[in-house]
Formats: sequence, structure tokens, C-alpha cells
Amino acid sequence: MVSFSNLDLIIVIAFFIVVVVLGFLPKITDKTSADTYLLSNRSVGMFLFILTNVATWYGGILGVGEFTFNYGLLSWVTQGLPYYIFAILFAIFFAGKIRKASLFTIPDKLEEVYGKKVGLISSILVFILVSPAPYLLMIGSLLNLIFGINLLLSLFIGIFVSVIYLFKGGYKANITTDAFQFFVMFVGFIAIVWFAFQKYGGISFLEANLPTSHLSFSGGASPTFIIVWFLIALWTFADPGFHQRCYSAKSENVAKYGVIISVVFWILFDFLTTTTGLYARASIPELKNAVLSFPSLAENILGSGFKGLFYAALFATILSTLNSFLFLSATTFSRDFISKLKKGIDDSKLIKHTRIGLVVSSLISILLAYQFSSVVEIWYIIGSVVIPGIVLLVISAYFPKIRISAKYALFESILAIMSSLTWIFIRPIFANNAILSEIEPMIVGTSVAVLVHLIGMFSYNKSHK
Repeated sequence: MVSFSNLDLIIVIAFFIVVVVLGFLPKITDKTSADTYLLSNRSVGMFLFILTNVATWYGGILGVGEFTFNYGLLSWVTQGLPYYIFAILFAIFFAGKIRKASLFTIPDKLEEVYGKKVGLISSILVFILVSPAPYLLMIGSLLNLIFGINLLLSLFIGIFVSVIYLFKGGYKANITTDAFQFFVMFVGFIAIVWFAFQKYGGISFLEANLPTSHLSFSGGASPTFIIVWFLIALWTFADPGFHQRCYSAKSENVAKYGVIISVVFWILFDFLTTTTGLYARASIPELKNAVLSFPSLAENILGSGFKGLFYAALFATILSTLNSFLFLSATTFSRDFISKLKKGIDDSKLIKHTRIGLVVSSLISILLAYQFSSVVEIWYIIGSVVIPGIVLLVISAYFPKIRISAKYALFESILAIMSSLTWIFIRPIFANNAILSEIEPMIVGTSVAVLVHLIGMFSYNKSHK
């Protein structure tokens, strides 16, 4: 447990109360349309678009702390830089097209282009991609750290606080709470960087107390390791959250420029989080659990009140993503599973099934979060297996010149997933082989996807001449 003053506890508890109250503000009635409940009536303006887009992107804050503590600036190279690049490309080439499509989900688009089988498989992949489990694990770990309650109970509490207002308010509740949490997360991290600078000094302290590799952009990692994380950043194109926010935007320009402006705030926040992680490693190198590097630094340098503010910032960063992924997962359950299996579902039933989806997703997330100890491990496994099976299909769905037939799309998705998954299990056999042991599952799956897609394009273009 951390040493919390009464003021710290009041601040943290007050944060949760404000989030829940804000979440219950949107007025949702029995006559609410699916557009309103799932996408805030597709009328989200630039201000709210940016706030929720920035806040939602940063759920893995303890994972960022873990990565920075272990690898230094490599964390920014793998968890920041590639996402800026792909987010800008997404904004330029996809955001407007997605808003213009006026659909609800990624599987909606893939079914429209590649048929029901691909749509169903993509529904499963999206459901996995938006698993709230990594973020629930972080919420549970923090609650366990602060209050000393066991992890399982912490997970249930974290889910309850995240889901209670989503039942009533839907996407409006989601973006209202995210907007508040945007400001909390920035204020909290600005505070800890300022106090670390005041106590330890600037770059000279970091240079004197960090391993040399931590101030190197490669971090001593192999090129293939870095390439894999860049490939995982392709997640951006198939990120259901990005698509959801573009669908909900008031206009194509809001979707496009909202994403570009968000990148500026991501750069600022990455500076704060990376700096915090470097100070943690430099000042407490003996720390055994790198996941707790941010809380441990706060324990060492923050006084009463500011510690509570920083923990509120940690919770805000995680909770804004947890509630968004819960809602995305529930939307996938209702829109892409139930609606596809049961024809003629009206808006009221769609909303009902979305609420059932919130319960289903919550239970699955608790089970997954209880099984894993590392947030980075969850990201890595999900990214390596799922992304190769969907990313090229999402890109080609919006660009007819690189489309393939429905048959090849189905082959591509299945073969890419199976290739990545198979390599995860057989790779240890080649531990003593200098070349094969360096090949990551993501590279195998992506290579298979590219190969099948190229063959599919050749076949498709030949048949359509």
C-alpha cells in the first residue's frame, strides 16, 4: 500500500465521484435512437472530439511506465513515434472517408465490401482488439496498491465504476467523462515532472544515473524488435476507437483535423510520461516491479495533495480508455454479433443488446486481467496475432484499387492469424538459431497477409479487366 494522507484520499474519491456524476448527465430516454446512444447522434464537435481522442489513446499508462523503466527512450520510439506517423496518415487518407460512410463499426464496412463471412471474422478480431483487459488490470493494480484490497475485488470495483454510467448514457456519457479526464491527466503529469525536476535536477541527473542504453533511441533492442512495434502501430488504421470517433464526428473536417490536432497533444503527453519514467529509473533503479514505476516515483517525491492529484491523473488516463473500450466492445457485441444473427432488430433492442454486451465484455475482461501480470505482454500478444488478420482488409475497403475478392479476403484473415499464432508456439524451438529466433510473430503474420493480398489483387484485377 502507498502512504496516503486524508487529503490524497479525498482527491481520489472526489475524482471518481465527479466522473460518475458527469457520466449520468446525458439524457437518454426510451425513445433514444441507436445513432444517439452509440455515436452521440453523429454530432461531436472539434473540441470534444480532440479531448476524447487524446484521453482515450493513453489508457496504457502503467505499461508506458513499465516500458520506459526497462528500455528508456526506446519507449517513445516504439510507443509514440510510429503512432504519430500512422495517425497523420489515417487523418489524411481515412478519416473523411470513414465519416462519409456513416456506418457504425469496422465490421460493417468489411461486410459491405467483402461479405458476411469476412464481416463475422472481423467482428471477432475487433472484439479482441478492444478488449478492456489491459486497462482493467492497471485499474485493479492501482486500487490494490492504494487500498490494499485483493486484485480480484479491485478488478470488480474497477469495472463497476467504468460501466455504471455507460448503461444509461451510452457514447454521450463516454465522451463527457473523457473530456474531464483529459484535463486531470495533463495536470497530474505536469505536476510530477515539475517536482522531479525540482528535486533531482535536469538532464545531467538523468545522464549520471541512467544506463547508457536508456538515453539511446534504440535502447539496445534488436532491429526486428523495433520493427515489430512499428508494425503493431499499424493498429491505428484498424483501431475501432478511431473509426468510432470518426463516425461520431459532426463533419469530415472535424474527423480529419481533429486527429491531426490530437497528435500535437500526444507528443506533449508523451514528453511528460517518458520524462516521468526516466526519473523513476534514475532515482529508484532497484525497483523490482516496473509496472509500478510511476506510483513509486510519486511516493518518493510528492507531498500530501499532489500525490492524490497524480493518482487521479493515473486513474483518469486509464479509466478514459477502459470505459471507451468497454463501450466499443459492447457495440461490437450488439451491432456485429447479435444484429447479424437476428434480423429485424430495432433501435430499442440494439440498445438493450449493447447493455448486455457491457456485462459480457466486463466479465471476459475480469477473467483475462486476472490471468496476466504484464500489460505490455497483453498488448504484444493481441497485436501480433490480430492485427495481421485485419489491417490490410480495412485499408483496402476504403481504396477500391487495392481490393481483393471476398474469397481471398477470408483466406488472408485466417492464414495471417494462424501464421502469427503458430509462430508464437513454435518459435522457442529455434531459440539457438540466431536468425529464426529473431523473427517475431507479427512479422510472420504480416508477411503472410501481404503475400495473400498481392496474389488476391492480381487475381481480382485479372478477373475484372
